[in-house]
Amino acid sequence: MQDILQQLEDKRSAARLGGGERRVASQHAKGKLSARERIEVLLDEGTFEEWDMFVEHRCTDFGMQDNKIPGDGVVTGYGMINGRLVFVFSQDFTVFGGALSEAHAEKICKIMDQAMKVGAPVIGLNDSGGARIQEGVASLGGYADIFQKNVLASGVIPQISMVMGPCAGGAVYSPAMTDFIFMVKDTSYMFVTGPEVVKTVTHEEVTAEELGGSITHTTVSGVADRAFENDVEALLMLRRLYNYLPLNNRDTPPLRDSGDPKDRIDLSLNTLVPENPNKPYDMKELILKVVDDADFLEIQPEYAKNIIVGFARMAGQSIGIVANQPMVLAGCLDIKSSIKAARFVRFCDAFNIPVITFVDVPGFMPGTSQEYGGIIKHGAKLLYAYAECTVPKITVITRKAYGGAYDVMSSKHLRGDVNFAWPNAEIAVMGAKGAVEIIFREDKGDPQKLSAREAEYKTRFANPFVAGARGFIDDVILPEETRKRICRSLMMLKHKKLENPWRKHGNIPL
Repeated sequence: MQDILQQLEDKRSAARLGGGERRVASQHAKGKLSARERIEVLLDEGTFEEWDMFVEHRCTDFGMQDNKIPGDGVVTGYGMINGRLVFVFSQDFTVFGGALSEAHAEKICKIMDQAMKVGAPVIGLNDSGGARIQEGVASLGGYADIFQKNVLASGVIPQISMVMGPCAGGAVYSPAMTDFIFMVKDTSYMFVTGPEVVKTVTHEEVTAEELGGSITHTTVSGVADRAFENDVEALLMLRRLYNYLPLNNRDTPPLRDSGDPKDRIDLSLNTLVPENPNKPYDMKELILKVVDDADFLEIQPEYAKNIIVGFARMAGQSIGIVANQPMVLAGCLDIKSSIKAARFVRFCDAFNIPVITFVDVPGFMPGTSQEYGGIIKHGAKLLYAYAECTVPKITVITRKAYGGAYDVMSSKHLRGDVNFAWPNAEIAVMGAKGAVEIIFREDKGDPQKLSAREAEYKTRFANPFVAGARGFIDDVILPEETRKRICRSLMMLKHKKLENPWRKHGNIPL
């Protein structure tokens, strides 16, 4: 018995050591934690249950039979985040550069299968050089097996990817199919082909950071949702995100009462929107003033800044927020903002998170670059997402809601449950000046006449009452009461039930 216990302890020690102290020290020198240290930061202390510590690869080519390390480059298991179950895998760059083998992939697939069975999220801490070349097609098969699990789990359990090192080739597609991607500045990269291949094929000179670094993916491509300064900050923010999410699509998000009064009013909101309709204001100020404890976790804050998306709580309940940002491009919807918001709305709908929409939108962005880029199809993604969405939807029009963009932004016509407008809201086909110039073309040479027509149009249409008369707006509310009215609406909608017609799946305009 003593011999087998000693053998067990030796194998455990070898697995815990990973690629050895020298390689762990090399990770630390780069500002990176080891695979096991990352799990310790992410999970509640003492809750991690490791699986498959003794798994080894089965490759016998290129001398690999003499180079085996227990665990085979990935730490897998489950634990708790703030007392709630989560499954996790953490790739170990100190073991074969974190390269994925057949056995490595089997370990990841195993915890994904178990997560689906018990209905708990999966978090992947990615730090891998890609497929293990010595195994050839077996490692590629391992990637494909993971991809299939990602697709089957999509919309069933939340999946979150934390890219904490290199992520290249086929390795990028698993994170791409998960719900959120976080990156770490200066140490994490994602690209389909690296700088050397790019130089060979297209003759472009580009660094790894420029090609697929965290700044690139959070500001230019929109592939990643957020980037953080270091491993610890990234993992702590991941814990924060986790607090807003349900365990699965049949669960409800956690309720965490803050003590912030549900009927709290904020008089400063009465003067938030400027008198001049062309003057911008910061929509984030409204968000922070109406949510619990001014606590708002923004998603993709550096990408498509003309729309804001993120998580908060109201009356202790998790909510998703979508809001036009008048400070950027006047809050117009364009290709990037439509895709960003559509994906977020679809996530909230999949996981029973109510969607609050703050609207100040003058329309879709005009121009050849938008039309050639497919704004019609991409804008339709947001329209499709809101129309398909069955969770509680509450909309507040703060100023402008013009044209097709009014329809798209969770209007009553797209099954919005509660639609409010502030007293100065303008709901119309377009702005008064543009409308008058079209309707009264014959008066173009008479500025005085046009000005009178414009004033007449504003009186007639540039207010929320025409829409209110048709029932498109449920109520015109005082800005100071916005939090109170949303909280009451959320309570009323708590047991909302709405189902779409049965279908295998819709055909979203991709």
